[in-house]
Amino acid sequence: MRAKKVITIHVKSDVEKEEFMKELQRLRLPAFIYVHGKLDSIKINVQGTKDDIREAIRKIREIHNRVRAKLYPDRRGLYHYTIDDLLREAGTSVSTPIILKAFELLGETAELRDNELVTSLPWGEAVELVRKLGEALSEIALQTTRQIREVVVPVSVAFNLEPDEVIEKLVELGLAEWKEDKFKYELVKNKEQALEELLKALSGDADED
Repeated sequence: MRAKKVITIHVKSDVEKEEFMKELQRLRLPAFIYVHGKLDSIKINVQGTKDDIREAIRKIREIHNRVRAKLYPDRRGLYHYTIDDLLREAGTSVSTPIILKAFELLGETAELRDNELVTSLPWGEAVELVRKLGEALSEIALQTTRQIREVVVPVSVAFNLEPDEVIEKLVELGLAEWKEDKFKYELVKNKEQALEELLKALSGDADED
């Protein structure tokens, strides 16, 4: 037996409304009808069986909570994003360690809870940062191992350097080398040690300037 229910979602801004509608359109659920409401609300007509409606409303509420968490800071002044949402919005694929390290190098709070990133960086800036990480990664993906990428990519974006420049610096410092048999650059030391020594060297270069 089919039924219908109309629910109202209250929004604080046009940006919230746009983000919510964008997420809503991605949902694959029984029939939705979007009814334009007032400036500060969205009316959604949900049709289907009672179970369909219950499931649809649960997912709609879930989406709205996610949108609010990424647009408005919590009591600590931090935003909550899922890694999947960030990657999808940035149109790229970057590993979580690279994302976390880039945020950290830029002096931003970045905590990972399950698949949720809790950070001080606002949504738009976070998306732009992940987009830049994706671009840097694509430049060196074929000629590097995963470990060296986790050093080179966040450092190149945080210090505004070309990824190749960072690789050259690692080689110059004896922290990485070219492996002829693999046709790839790889780290000579472990990732944490290589990163620490690279950052010291880059800070020294900045001091000299």
